[in-house]
Amino acid sequence: MKELAYYDGTIGTPDELTIPFNDRVHFFGDGVYDATVGGNHKVYLLQDHLDRFYSSAKALDIKIPMEKEEFGELLTRLLSMVEGETHFVYWQVTRGAGTRNHTFADDMLGKLWVMIRPNRLKDPEVPVSLITREDTRFYHCNIKTLNLIPSVMASQKAKEAGAEETIFHRGEIVTECAHSNVSILKDGIFYSHPNDTMILRGISKTHMISACYRLGIPVIERPFTLSELMDADEIIVTSSSNFCLHANQIDGKPVGGKDPKNLLLIQDEVISEYLAYTGKKSLFD
Repeated sequence: MKELAYYDGTIGTPDELTIPFNDRVHFFGDGVYDATVGGNHKVYLLQDHLDRFYSSAKALDIKIPMEKEEFGELLTRLLSMVEGETHFVYWQVTRGAGTRNHTFADDMLGKLWVMIRPNRLKDPEVPVSLITREDTRFYHCNIKTLNLIPSVMASQKAKEAGAEETIFHRGEIVTECAHSNVSILKDGIFYSHPNDTMILRGISKTHMISACYRLGIPVIERPFTLSELMDADEIIVTSSSNFCLHANQIDGKPVGGKDPKNLLLIQDEVISEYLAYTGKKSLFD
């Protein structure tokens, strides 16, 4: 199978599956999701992503119809059914199906969705351009909710500006990107926004911080400003489907490029972890 879709026990292609009209996702975006890379038919950092997925669901009182271990086994089995060596693995749970009503029954059981398709990781040696935008999202950014309209609009603005990603900020404080985390290197120190309710706890960012510790690069998790962002030696953008990209332009102004040694050390360490986990020989095979 070239591309797989799963809904509530049914497996097919995305074109074959149908979703009940009364699934609450249609009316309220009522659900949470997670995603990662599949390499060599292994779901990368599966346990980390499952932990975040189940935590997001618990925060919204959504009842996932499988225990964590069983669902992890299902994801692994579904990935084995798809052709290729590198994949985008996405899953979500919606609160369930029922007559449209803002309130929901206490015993409502969630509906699981999975989508797996071929993927190609971006080359971390190629710099990316970014734009900035005021963060007007709600105050539960730590929950990986399906309500992504602000992120969709910000991503579209980046596309229209010829950029790859949008950096959100609340006033002068940088939070995260539309669908990534952003961190900086300055004077040999790695700075990143703490894991509070203003950002989603990025699993790739968490593992990049661990890589910094292994490399002896000091880490400070604190909010940083737009001025600090623009003055950083390197600006690093991370997500579960693209590791450790670096920026050379923000809002049309040149940035970064002043600490390539530490940047390369971090990139190599992060990529080595991925290759060791998946058993792949190259990031792009």
